[in-house]
Amino acid sequence: MFAKEGLEGVVAARTGLSRIDGEKGELSYRGYSIHDLARHSDFEECVHLLWYGELPTRAQLAETRREMAAQRALHPDALEILRRFARDASPMDMLRTVVSALAIHDPDVHESTREANLRKGVRLTAVMPTVVTAHERLRKGKEPLAPDPSLSHAANFLYMLTGTRPDDLGTRALDVAMLLQLDHGLNASTFAARVTGGTLADMHAAITSAIGTLKGPLHGGANHDVMVMLRTIGEVDKAADFVRTELLQKKKIPGFGHRVYKTLDPRAIHLRDLSERLGKSRGQEKWFQMSVVIEKTCKEMKNLNANVDFYAASTYYLLGFEMDLFTPIFACSRAPGWIAHVIEQHTDNRLIRPLEEYIGPPERPYVPLDKRG
Repeated sequence: MFAKEGLEGVVAARTGLSRIDGEKGELSYRGYSIHDLARHSDFEECVHLLWYGELPTRAQLAETRREMAAQRALHPDALEILRRFARDASPMDMLRTVVSALAIHDPDVHESTREANLRKGVRLTAVMPTVVTAHERLRKGKEPLAPDPSLSHAANFLYMLTGTRPDDLGTRALDVAMLLQLDHGLNASTFAARVTGGTLADMHAAITSAIGTLKGPLHGGANHDVMVMLRTIGEVDKAADFVRTELLQKKKIPGFGHRVYKTLDPRAIHLRDLSERLGKSRGQEKWFQMSVVIEKTCKEMKNLNANVDFYAASTYYLLGFEMDLFTPIFACSRAPGWIAHVIEQHTDNRLIRPLEEYIGPPERPYVPLDKRG
């Protein structure tokens, strides 16, 4: 029996990592509500939670932070790749290429034990923001900055981008935004990682597959499109008319609707708050105010709910990221989730090989070339 297009409704894996209730608008990691984690936890703590199954003790968290801090520097060969292609390649293309190349020098590349995969996971999670920020600086004619071991994961991301230590609000905003993107069930990029991991290809291959999948505009590019829309509208008093016109012409509004959620994406609640707070602190409230008008109009006209990408766009923009860096931020945020899924896939692995329904012509005889007219 043929499944719906896009495998909708098909259960393709068992997982203990995250639970989604699309009808109620709920998301949890390892049993912990995303709301509690967004209010009280941080990125590194949630990475530990996904990888090890429990919230860390103070000593365990300190060790996770130490391990990640020790792995943020780029290998010289990776930096050379960035220098060669920085001006020509997009950030996502550069991230995908360098992540793949990093496998060459990884001492655990051919080992697929849980311990080896965790070591590779630490290295990949730690270094991906360094790749993104090094590329960003190089394409603007600046030298990459070395990571600061005294800073957190989110604070380092911002520091390596701007060269300035971020304020507490900026650090917390990026930290929570990345935490909210850590894992989200069997989305397209996570499925790609599990399919690749299921072949027993190495971790770098699985993460490269996931990055390539996330690049697609139907998956990871919506936050970029949201910011394009906001900049196109330009002013708060133009937002409602813009949305009405688009919807009446049956055009999609980026950042609205979700394949799973039938109500408001729970992650959007926290990003909405971050966008508002950042806008006020930076004297750029119009992006948040425009977003509120758009959200209200979409809800009134089409009963559409905002998803995680909608307020993520203005949050990233206010933090100083160029729009084509929004999807790489998503990749850096989701990487520990991809890694956790590959490890989970390996615990009881079976090659992922679904069936297909053939819809071509029936079997027919071969006609020699000289008899085809």
